Amino acid sequence: MKSWYFCEMSYHPAWTKTDGPLRNTLPSSHYDPQEGFALYNRYLDEYAMCDELGINLMFNEHHSTATCLSAVCTIPLAIMARQTKRVRLLALGMPLANRRDPLRVAEEFAMIDVISGGRVEMGFVKGSPQEIFPANGNPVDMMERFWEAHDLIIKAMDTHDGPFNWEGRHFNYRSVNLWPRPIQAPHPPIWITGGSESSAVSIAQKGYVFATLNTGFSLTKTLFDAYRKAAKPGMRTDDKLAYLALLSLGHTKEDAFRRADQVLDYVRNSGRTAPHFVNPPGYSPVAANVAALKAGITGALGSHQIVRSRTGERISRDTLTVENMIDAGVMFAGTPDMVCKQIEEFRAYVGGFNHLMFMSQGGWMTPADSVANIQLFGKEVLPRIQGIGE
Repeated sequence: MKSWYFCEMSYHPAWTKTDGPLRNTLPSSHYDPQEGFALYNRYLDEYAMCDELGINLMFNEHHSTATCLSAVCTIPLAIMARQTKRVRLLALGMPLANRRDPLRVAEEFAMIDVISGGRVEMGFVKGSPQEIFPANGNPVDMMERFWEAHDLIIKAMDTHDGPFNWEGRHFNYRSVNLWPRPIQAPHPPIWITGGSESSAVSIAQKGYVFATLNTGFSLTKTLFDAYRKAAKPGMRTDDKLAYLALLSLGHTKEDAFRRADQVLDYVRNSGRTAPHFVNPPGYSPVAANVAALKAGITGALGSHQIVRSRTGERISRDTLTVENMIDAGVMFAGTPDMVCKQIEEFRAYVGGFNHLMFMSQGGWMTPADSVANIQLFGKEVLPRIQGIGE
């Protein structure tokens, strides 16, 4: 099993300055660039430490928000490409439909792959519904744009015999001639996130890594089973399945749970969004909206934004506890022995996966606690789980 460390790079100093939304509408007057300087360097130092421990790195991006300072995922990816030596570098991800220039995306990934010596993994994502507005995008044709951008990037990386012309519905280029081309041929591995059975099927058919985010016991097995069923005969599916969980460790249960509650502060605050931004018309399929209304769900429909118990009941962000998040399979927390047992139980329940992504830093957690979480995972948990699935 491969492990991937992830941090949202939050700007938590602004969280207490307003009772309102933290996304899209919060003025940047609440941001102190000097404090941001310190936080960026802290987060990057924590990422760099993972290289010594053999923990791979995962980066994302969000926009116009105090919940994530990583506005362009390829910037920290590039920094770590030069600063690390051996771990894999994953961007999960790159919101393709919101980027106006897919060729630039291909250039960024190719250049970073070369700088890193061939360690990049390209993660393409639909993006959160709140991202539509900062990108000035159209949610109705979002997935059509996504797949056209994907096709262009792949062709650009695969074509080495001179320029080609691209005339699509959403993107037009007179001359596509990718320089540099990536070390990994024909291109770096591709990951795509998803929260529905239909997305699992389409990703399986392409043979890409399928990643789910905090889907817990209630949904992960269903999604992974759909992927396995649609996968090409003979494909080793466990190597193509990834799961993101919250994680906290301590030498004692009490210390681990104290840190875990701080990780949950991110979950409690990341959903603070004005209601008109959470489900723009066209972002979710009609069938998904109908099903949600029948179930009494309003707001964002993405599975990564709804926390559910093991039996499927929705858990309110106001009532999140370390205990009910562990029970839901959304969080692994405790001593190294406890966490290993939780991971093994979850993996057995969902039918196996060989990529564990974990977020172990949230909000007001001190640098000492963040470092302790990473080091305990690298020294006490990773050696016990890395042989799983081999």
